[in-house]
Amino acid sequence: MSQKHQSSASIHEFYHQPGQEVNQYGLSFQFLDNNALSDAGSQGTSVSFENYKEEYFTLESSTTTGFVVYDSPAASISSNKSPFSPQGSHSCVSDHYHSPDNLYGSPISGSSSADDSNALRRKMRELEVFLMEPESDVTDSCNFCFMSGVDQSNLLGCWDWNKMVEMIPRLNLKEILIACAEAVSNKDITRAAGLMHVLDQMVSVSGDPMQRVGAYMLEGLRARLEFSGSKIYKSLKCEAPVSSDLMTYMGILYQICPYWRFAYLSANVAIREAVSHEPVIHIIDFQIAQGSQWIPLIQAFGNRQGGPPVIRITGVDDSQSTHARGGGLHIVGQRLLDIARQWNVPLEFHDTAMTCYEVRREDLRILPGEAVVVNFPFVLHHMPDESVNTTNHRDLLLRLVKSLNPKIVTVVEQESNTNTKPFFQRFIETLDYYTAMFESIDVARSRDDKQRINAEQHCVARDIVNMIACENDERVERHELLGKWKLRFSMAGFTQCPLSSSTSTAVRDLLKNYDKNYRLEERDGALYLCWKNRHMATSSAWR
Repeated sequence: MSQKHQSSASIHEFYHQPGQEVNQYGLSFQFLDNNALSDAGSQGTSVSFENYKEEYFTLESSTTTGFVVYDSPAASISSNKSPFSPQGSHSCVSDHYHSPDNLYGSPISGSSSADDSNALRRKMRELEVFLMEPESDVTDSCNFCFMSGVDQSNLLGCWDWNKMVEMIPRLNLKEILIACAEAVSNKDITRAAGLMHVLDQMVSVSGDPMQRVGAYMLEGLRARLEFSGSKIYKSLKCEAPVSSDLMTYMGILYQICPYWRFAYLSANVAIREAVSHEPVIHIIDFQIAQGSQWIPLIQAFGNRQGGPPVIRITGVDDSQSTHARGGGLHIVGQRLLDIARQWNVPLEFHDTAMTCYEVRREDLRILPGEAVVVNFPFVLHHMPDESVNTTNHRDLLLRLVKSLNPKIVTVVEQESNTNTKPFFQRFIETLDYYTAMFESIDVARSRDDKQRINAEQHCVARDIVNMIACENDERVERHELLGKWKLRFSMAGFTQCPLSSSTSTAVRDLLKNYDKNYRLEERDGALYLCWKNRHMATSSAWR
């Protein structure tokens, strides 16, 4: 998250499919039957939208592509073993607080006062009972340092945090994280530093889902407290791995989680149905990355009864994807043109190498008579809105798209509410969402799997730190719930297009390849991808 990188990569910003054949562009793919998705009355082999094979990865809007190391002063609250750094890649345990430079250690260690000693033992007993109470309210648990009958002005100086560390097996990690976030929110430096000392012993990048999420939430809290959020990009150092490593990390998550496949499959089925009889189709992809979403659609149009349409693809992409691709958008155009020739589909490719909010109508080269298709795959939440500045790029972009009179607009977004929430509420929302995310990763790879650890660090941790540590225009992870997106699209003049039963059937078939705790909900014309009882992502279509 350096100053020169102004966007953040998402858990979803990757894809990888191991393939069968590789050409000179590093592509590999195979074609599979999928009768459930074939056009009515079409002849021959139809193409699977979800099972095409390739060996290419993407970072669609990366802030950084590597380890993050906090270069902290001696009196810093930062751990000297950041889970983002190579030396801390397997553990978040820090011994910074045991160093002689620690200014936030136990203030009363070695106290000779019998009264202070008795008060400490009493408070520790109260704390243990309080945190072990199963029905204790989360909000109340955040205030455990402010117990009744204790002088609040002296309380924070009375905690022996090293003694609290001894209680770790009996402490609730989620409650301690929330308590620490409250201390950071209140700018209570001493209490926050003490709780971070405890959390250092509780979190681990090779632990259970809560321990792993906790490791990155803790780093976000440290960064926020030490650099006050607005200075985070200037204060963090970023070491980028080589492109092949980065793509491997993304590919791991793409293989074991269905989030991107859900996005591509649901959008492609909706698009195919909307333009099934159009002679000229113009696809505008506002985050084209490697262009892999369009490979199965090109193949399907090649089998269309009555012959394929003419396809024009405009790929919008910022410069951050260049690193993962190993080159510019011409690579994407060449691969798609090669595939189109194999399937006898007339194709034009136009690259628009800029961020979404820089795009103007003239950049899109709209032609009379063509059916315009617009695709937003996990990208709209990166657009700043009215809460960031008066320009409101988010709504401006939607109005621009509406002016194109599109045949269909497909939108897939994370179902999370972090855009305008104040810090403390945003912390809790982020904690809950990514705990579910890490649980879904946990069922597919062992906890000590080094590839999984690297994938989470490079592809997920940056999002978490951005949401926790940054504010204003430097916070680029700004998710909204589908209800809010519906309001925005309606205000821009759009009408929702309910997704068909064919779309939901295709996604349900896709989810059969994953853990049974993934499930699909259909609600108000949209699809919700769920992990257990948590909504993780939504897919909707508009006109």
